[in-house]
Amino acid sequence: MKHKPLLFGRGHRLPTEFEWEIASKHFNWGTRWEWTNSAYLPYPKFKISKGAVGEYNGKFMISLMVLRGASTATAPNHSRQTYRNFFSPDMQWQLSGIRLVK
Repeated sequence: MKHKPLLFGRGHRLPTEFEWEIASKHFNWGTRWEWTNSAYLPYPKFKISKGAVGEYNGKFMISLMVLRGASTATAPNHSRQTYRNFFSPDMQWQLSGIRLVK
């Protein structure tokens, strides 16, 4: 399912998670989780693992939106540029925010 970009004033929008990951090498991140305009879907060629891990990942790949980064409340082992988090955009999530692109 393809999402339309959510546009903010003057042509600004949320980045895709891939744009965020590339750009994150050039800015300070880790103070807040940042919303992207990407649904939490599997990467190409992803296969759901058997057992609890597969069940956990599979049930959340239902177009929840991707948060990237980390916050000051995030456990250190979950704070890395490649970590994908997910949540429903209508819910508040711990220390989340947005970073817009043009």
